[in-house]
Amino acid sequence: MGLNVGLLRESFELVLQREPNLTHRFYGILFSRYPQVRPLFGRNSRDHQEKMLAEALVAVMDRLEDASWLEEKLMAMGAKHVDYGVTDEMYPWVADALITAMSEVAGADWTPAHKQAWSDALGAIASLMQRGAREHGGASHAARAAGQAEGGVTPPSP
Repeated sequence: MGLNVGLLRESFELVLQREPNLTHRFYGILFSRYPQVRPLFGRNSRDHQEKMLAEALVAVMDRLEDASWLEEKLMAMGAKHVDYGVTDEMYPWVADALITAMSEVAGADWTPAHKQAWSDALGAIASLMQRGAREHGGASHAARAAGQAEGGVTPPSP
């Protein structure tokens, strides 16, 4: 992926030391700036959603150098997010909210290099998730088309 792993890990640790509940701050920013995403989060309580995101961030940070793991997990996550109603336009919103939350927590210690490293990383994550979403959507479309061609019942769209 060509990411600045050292800078990502260093800044993530700094932010978590100062604000262990970073995901709470993230969702506050996300829902404030992009209120249209709030209905997508009805399946889980906010606390549960924050915990899942925190676990996902830690897992990705732990495996930044494991390209095959990242590809497998992030593509699967992207496919799953199709069913939640996530669209391509929403990925930059998430990056914006996360980078904003991290920069607010880090304060004067946040640099343009941190912002760039996180922009690159979140762009790569979004790209893998979107690829998984497209493949999931393509598989769903192919299954519906096959059902129609065979005269069978067409499964509902995700």
